[in-house]
Amino acid sequence: MNITKQDIDKLNAEITISLTPTDYETQVNDGIKKVQKQASMPGFRPGKVPAGLIKKQYGTQIMVDEINKLLNDSIYKYIEENKLDILGNPLPKNQTAIDFTAQKDFDFVYELGLAPQFDVKLDNKNTFTYKTVKVDDELVNKYVSDVRRNYGKPVSPEVSGEKDVLFVDINELDETGAIKAGGIYKSTSLSYERVKNENAKAKLLGLKREDKLVININDLYETSVDKSVSLGIEKDVAESNNSNLQLTVKNISRLEDAELNQELFDRVYGEGKITSEEEFKNKIREELSLMFNVDADRFLKTEVEKKLVEKANLQLPDEFLKRWLAVVNEKPVTPEELENEYPNYAKAMQWRLIENKIIKDNQIQVQADEAKNEAKAFILSEYARYGQTPNAEDLEKITNDLLKNEKDSQRIFENLYTKKVLDLIKEKCTLEKKEVSYDEFFKNN
Repeated sequence: MNITKQDIDKLNAEITISLTPTDYETQVNDGIKKVQKQASMPGFRPGKVPAGLIKKQYGTQIMVDEINKLLNDSIYKYIEENKLDILGNPLPKNQTAIDFTAQKDFDFVYELGLAPQFDVKLDNKNTFTYKTVKVDDELVNKYVSDVRRNYGKPVSPEVSGEKDVLFVDINELDETGAIKAGGIYKSTSLSYERVKNENAKAKLLGLKREDKLVININDLYETSVDKSVSLGIEKDVAESNNSNLQLTVKNISRLEDAELNQELFDRVYGEGKITSEEEFKNKIREELSLMFNVDADRFLKTEVEKKLVEKANLQLPDEFLKRWLAVVNEKPVTPEELENEYPNYAKAMQWRLIENKIIKDNQIQVQADEAKNEAKAFILSEYARYGQTPNAEDLEKITNDLLKNEKDSQRIFENLYTKKVLDLIKEKCTLEKKEVSYDEFFKNN
């Protein structure tokens, strides 16, 4: 076997693998023997079909399979031994059709896309804006209100208000204002906050049980789809219906905010862990700070990626990568789709190269115990979303199962590497810290 490499330019190369019978005959003969042991033909006992018949019937396909295995192993071994930093995977180059039935010697040519050579210098000359949310009293009080609402209890007030849901019987009226025979009848609910028309909303306030009011169907519902779904009528009927509706109030429901007392503190954080309103607000302030720190890091990462990619201005083997993407894409992709999607892919590839360079240059490593702790934290957060906590035994088992899954394990390790890269950038680069309001923080991010 002879393997040669030809550089086309700094980002593209070709590898030629030349094979002679001595390179593949042993593997082909072994492949024939393997098929022979499993073959069954009329007139022969299973496993006793002569090798000559196997070779005549299956020899060419066996040779193709074995040569392909040999090529795959050889090219990746060559890439590893020669420390070639490639992008994507080697692509077989279009060449004259090979005749496996007649040829003995073969030349196979592969195209390679090479990663660009570059340096990344992290120092205080690199400046990034690090925006954080100002967790002030106004924001804390807003979240206290949200918590009280989330832990509130339903009540049935005597008179309807702006946060209420009305349970009503709806009857369609005719031109005279009487209930239309065979017209729309529906028992349903109406949320004041979801009604858009201001005239209709005004009519829903100050109502008591058994009160009746008339609203035009188009004031109550914005679209024909809303009419159809809410009233249980066909869409084409809803489109042409412009009648008035009589609403009879049957019940009023309101979610009353929970009292800011020990009962609420215990429900939210566990019995006796918070014992005063001040402690409650401080705990919320602490949780908000941690939550927004995650957002701040995420937005910092976005800015870091953008600026370092622009600064590095890495050149990629674009045409090679487009061909490779067309080959590996699970679904057929048109040239137009490829051209439209490629710029985003190229930016992601450039950042991946920069991130990997930072990891390599700074000898960043993720240990198994770090991955395990990260997995446990993820599992605990998922349980917490449903107000639950797994016991120690279940947590250990779920963690181990998660890390055994290749995709989940890879995601966890990648997240940890990303965090460590961001921590290194925070340490070595200049961060211009900017504390902004909640609205400003999320307005432009």
